[in-house]
Amino acid sequence: MSESIGDLLPGMRRMGMGRRRMTAVDMTYGAGISDEGADVHSFPEKSMPSRNAYQLIHDSLKFDGDPTLNCATFLTTWMEPEAEKLIIENLGKNRVDIDEYEATERIHRRCLTHLHDLWNGEKGQGATGTVTVGSSEGIMLGGLAMKWRWREHRKAQGKDTSNPNIVFGANAQVALEKTTRYFDIESRLVPVTEESHYCIDIHKALEMIDENTIGMYIILGSTYTGHYEEVALMSKLLDELKAKKGLDIPIHVDGASGAFVAPFSHPDLHWDFRVPCVVSISASGHKFGLTYPGIGWVVWRSPEYLPDGLTFELSYLGGVEKTFTLNFSHPACFLIAQYYQFIRFGREGYARVMNACLYHARLFSVALEATGMYECISDIHRPRGTYGFSEENRLAASQLFFKTINEPVSGADPSPNLNFNYGLPEVAFRFTDWFIETHPTANQDVITTLMRVRGWIIPNYPLPPNMNKLRIMRVVVKEASSEDFVNRLVRDLIWATQTMLDTQSQSLGEALSHPLAKNQSTSNLAHKVAKSNTKTMDGQEKHSHWRNILAKIGELKEGDSGKKDAPEMALTNNNRSKTVYEKSC
Repeated sequence: MSESIGDLLPGMRRMGMGRRRMTAVDMTYGAGISDEGADVHSFPEKSMPSRNAYQLIHDSLKFDGDPTLNCATFLTTWMEPEAEKLIIENLGKNRVDIDEYEATERIHRRCLTHLHDLWNGEKGQGATGTVTVGSSEGIMLGGLAMKWRWREHRKAQGKDTSNPNIVFGANAQVALEKTTRYFDIESRLVPVTEESHYCIDIHKALEMIDENTIGMYIILGSTYTGHYEEVALMSKLLDELKAKKGLDIPIHVDGASGAFVAPFSHPDLHWDFRVPCVVSISASGHKFGLTYPGIGWVVWRSPEYLPDGLTFELSYLGGVEKTFTLNFSHPACFLIAQYYQFIRFGREGYARVMNACLYHARLFSVALEATGMYECISDIHRPRGTYGFSEENRLAASQLFFKTINEPVSGADPSPNLNFNYGLPEVAFRFTDWFIETHPTANQDVITTLMRVRGWIIPNYPLPPNMNKLRIMRVVVKEASSEDFVNRLVRDLIWATQTMLDTQSQSLGEALSHPLAKNQSTSNLAHKVAKSNTKTMDGQEKHSHWRNILAKIGELKEGDSGKKDAPEMALTNNNRSKTVYEKSC
């Protein structure tokens, strides 16, 4: 018989634990923090073994959501092992130390040159720009540059410089408003409307411009709905304004997401330096640039649009460096990872990724609307020029989608996108008016909470001011989102919707006690749901259609008789169906 546990478990001997008594600090669980317990409100007095510190943090982070199932975020959640290896190898490098890390600075300049070319900068002209922590810093730098140029111009004319303003839509991301608040610029928010697709109304924006306007922010990919704002048309109106009133108003394009989508999926769209009024562009490398956070970019049309006063020369790192970023130190590893993605994918690879993202987003959109319970506020799945939900538009979108996917084209070919509206691979959706009328106490917050039961993170939020009575849910489709991802998302959303209805006639425990049938496959589920609704339907037909969908995925419950029970239906005086759910409210 063995004399020690170390003989039985050789691995413990290798750890030095086979021939001695285990002490409190050796224990990962039970006594791994300190003898005095954990006080999270004060700096730790004592040290602990490295493995204990690791395990403590590792376990606490298990309460985070799964990044892959986080449908709210635009951020990259997956990179190839080779890219991750480069990140780990370069974690200790500070990008700003260009004298010490000369090769890293060459990579920085190459990335800027690639972006200058990608965004159709003037051929033969060097790139003017910088890497940033994210697109928020790029937005701020773009705004500062416009303010300084406006101020210099006003001073040269002997005019007042105390009241600068900038015009942008109320659908703006918070970084735009931070710029105005932090740098003393009046923000003139243009209300959004359904007619403007919940983005800036460019004609109303024109009315807000005056001699104190330093420029405009135009958003290529609204965070709320994924729509692109009309950069080229806004530029045309500004040119007309200049000819009429002499006001020279530049545009900074907030391309946080769209600047890495549009060049590959919609090369026909003019939004970049091909547009005369565009003087600077910012983008997030850690969104559809396909790199882990945090990295962003800002590029100017030419050096004249970056005032010299914003540039500093530093020499205390060993060489002379020019800097115009808001922060100083910056990790080099994510810059290197961005360069890896550029040379790894190239235009062809990025086009394949973006086309796949748009395909999956359109599939999800068509399947959602086919249920009869949801309508999309986003319009990327609709025929070019068709906006908003109606039965006619729903059928047109479905027909176009299935027609397009049956056409043999290369995965990198952007031509199928020409038939659809411009936009990000983002799906913004809500209950249909019919569903709300039929189930007046239905709550989208319940849907998002139930989806968390299945691991999904889906936000439910109001649209911008003056449209904020309308709440929408959002799913951002990213590189790591496969067709199986969409199938399971559709299945679980249908489950959450029916569970919400069931809880009005049962307890929550009873409603949740009927999980999805284990023998039901999700293979091609999104396609099957999307194809299931090919005609306009009245209310009674929509109820029957919903029951058919539930039957297909095993969501109808087995009754005592062995038959599958559908929700109880009754006819009201206004000839519409009423469920147990509504009766119990």
